[in-house]
Amino acid sequence: MFIHDPDLLLSADTASPSPAWIHPAAIVESNRVGSGTRIWAFAHVAAGAIVGRDCNICDHTFLEKGSVVGDRVTLKCGVYLWNGVVIEDDVFIGPNVSFCNDPYPRSKIHLSVHPRTFIRRGASIGSGAVILPGVEIGAYCMIGAGAIVTESIPAFSLAYGNPARVQGRVDKQGQPIRTAADVWSSRAASRAA
Repeated sequence: MFIHDPDLLLSADTASPSPAWIHPAAIVESNRVGSGTRIWAFAHVAAGAIVGRDCNICDHTFLEKGSVVGDRVTLKCGVYLWNGVVIEDDVFIGPNVSFCNDPYPRSKIHLSVHPRTFIRRGASIGSGAVILPGVEIGAYCMIGAGAIVTESIPAFSLAYGNPARVQGRVDKQGQPIRTAADVWSSRAASRAA
């Protein structure tokens, strides 16, 4: 599923021979759930949410109208996706990751348009991270558990902390990429030992 512009996405493929599996205790109001997707107990997919193919939507998740989930995405337990959140293909969202979609929330004051938050292809977000509205987490990024992401993170970055800062680089498999500085510092440390 190509979702760089979710407004162009007309519908998820539901005509495939492998329909979505929906647990009897889940609420699925959207008719835009892709084939092969599994939606577990106590998940709620609201009308107007879009879910791609072969996803795993775990227990106690919520997808609001206007949220977009690509193909082969895993949403672990306790993840809530709000209007304006766009998750591209092959993304992992760990348990209890929190997304925000209003930079200045007030009760009974609603935005007419929500800032777009993009989680790009292949990114992974660790458990308990908080993602503020309007940021972009680049392709294949690795966001550490508990990170507070207040600014966009470039592709292939390892970021963690409060606020989250880029601490290194990772490859497509999430493995750290060693730089020349890493090699020299490890050589110096072995000589000192």
